[in-house]
Amino acid sequence: MATAIASIGDEQAEIPAVIAPSLREGAEFEPLPEATLRRLYTYMLKCRTVEEKIRILFKQGRFSGNYFAAVGQEATAVGTTLDLLEKDAIAPSHRSFITHIMKGTPLKLLFAQLYGRKTSPDQGRSAPAHCGYAPLNIITPSSTIAAQLNIGTGIALAFKMRREPNVVIALSGDGSTSLGFWHEAMNFAGVQKLPMVFVVINNLYAESVPLYLQTAVTDISLKAQGYGIPGVSVDGNDVVAVYQAAREAIDRARAGEGATLLECKTYRWYGHSEIDPAKYRTPEEVQEWKQRDPIVAMEQRLEGLGLWNEAWKQELIAGFRQEIEEAVDFAEKSPVAEAEECLDHVYSFSVRERELDRKVWSPKFEVVRR
Repeated sequence: MATAIASIGDEQAEIPAVIAPSLREGAEFEPLPEATLRRLYTYMLKCRTVEEKIRILFKQGRFSGNYFAAVGQEATAVGTTLDLLEKDAIAPSHRSFITHIMKGTPLKLLFAQLYGRKTSPDQGRSAPAHCGYAPLNIITPSSTIAAQLNIGTGIALAFKMRREPNVVIALSGDGSTSLGFWHEAMNFAGVQKLPMVFVVINNLYAESVPLYLQTAVTDISLKAQGYGIPGVSVDGNDVVAVYQAAREAIDRARAGEGATLLECKTYRWYGHSEIDPAKYRTPEEVQEWKQRDPIVAMEQRLEGLGLWNEAWKQELIAGFRQEIEEAVDFAEKSPVAEAEECLDHVYSFSVRERELDRKVWSPKFEVVRR
C-alpha cells in the first residue's frame, strides 16, 4: 500500500494513499472512457486557473472579505461532482467554491459573489465562502462548521419522500468529524437510508489543528461503521480513484441503497484562508505534497495514453483566462446593493415597497408602535 508521511509539529502521521478500491468486496473498476479522463483533467485545470486568479485579485485588494482556496484539492472536488445531474444537490463547505464550476453556476455570477455585487446569487449579501445557487440545488454554506450536512440530510429526506432519484453530495473537512452536526447528519442518514454521499476532505488540518489532535482513528472512513453505512478512503489526489469511488457511491444512493462516507486524503497548498500564513506547517511538508500535484499526476496518466500534450493544456488555459477576465469585468461593473435591500427576503414584504400608512417601519428601520 502506497503511503505518504506528513510531518505535523513533532509528530508524524502515515497517510495511506488508498484504503479500498471498491465498496463491493473483490470488485474491480473498469477503465474509464477517454472522454471522461479528458473531462476530469479539463475541470481540474479550470478550477486551479480560477482559484489562482481569485487569490491574485484578493492580494490586489480588488475584493474584500476573505477566501478559502482549495488549490491542491481539485481531484476531490472534481471527482465527486463530475457525474451529478441537474436536480442533484450539493451541500458545500466554505472551501467548496469550485464545486459551483462543476455544477454549472455561471462564472460571472461567482465573481460577482466574490465582489459582493447585486448581480451575485445572493444579491451581494454574503462573503465569497457562503455562496449557494438555488437554480442548481447548491445550498448556501454556513459559517457554522458542518451545519450544511444537516440541511443536506433534509434535502435527501425530501428526495426520498417524493421518490425522486436524486442524490445529495455533502462536503466537509476532517475537522467537521469532531462536531455534533456531522454525527447527527450521519446517524440520521444511516437510519433513514438517505440518498447521500458524505465526502470528508481530509487535508490533515482543521484550520491549524493537525489530524492527530482531532481524532484517534487512522482512517476517518471507519467512523461510518457507527452509523450502519459503508465507508471508503481513497487517495484524494488521484482524480480517477476519487471519481470511481464517488460514482459507485452515487449509484448506490440513486438505487435506494442509502448513504456512503467517502474520505478523500489530500492537502491544501495554502493557508486556511488568504490571511493565514500557515506557519504551523513545515516547508518540507508543503513541498512534499506539492510534488503529488493531482493535475501533474493526471497529465502523466493522459500522456501515457496519448491523450495529453502541452499545446492542448495551454489552449485550455487561454480559454479559461478569457472567460475569467470576462467574469471579472462583469463583477467590477456590477452595482452594489442598496442598504435597504438587506431586509428583502427576511420579511414577507419588501421594505422598499412598504405602505407608509401601515406604520410598520420608520424610514430609519426602527419599529413604530401602532
